[in-house]
Amino acid sequence: MNDPAAFKKFEAAQGELSSALSRLLVTVEKYPDLKANQNFRDLQAQLEGTENRIAVARKRYIDSVAEYNKLVRFFPTNLTARFLLHADVRPTFEAREGAAEPPQVKF
Repeated sequence: MNDPAAFKKFEAAQGELSSALSRLLVTVEKYPDLKANQNFRDLQAQLEGTENRIAVARKRYIDSVAEYNKLVRFFPTNLTARFLLHADVRPTFEAREGAAEPPQVKF
């Protein structure tokens, strides 16, 4: 997480995964037989659980980075953090463009 380029690459990979899952669920809407399949329902439950765990881990990371950045930026802890430890502000996750818009579903 110290390398901003690697962090951006990691963030992009997570965005691609979310996009692929959204496309999968939209495709499934077209096939009612697949939705009724027990194996697919199990897969949906597992994917939902995985997405929830990712959301919780992301929230914890954002909270931890916010606390760390506060220590690095504000007086008096910034004196020791910057000069003695050479600590710097850490990047955090940012919303992708269009993330606020719901996906288009066409029947």
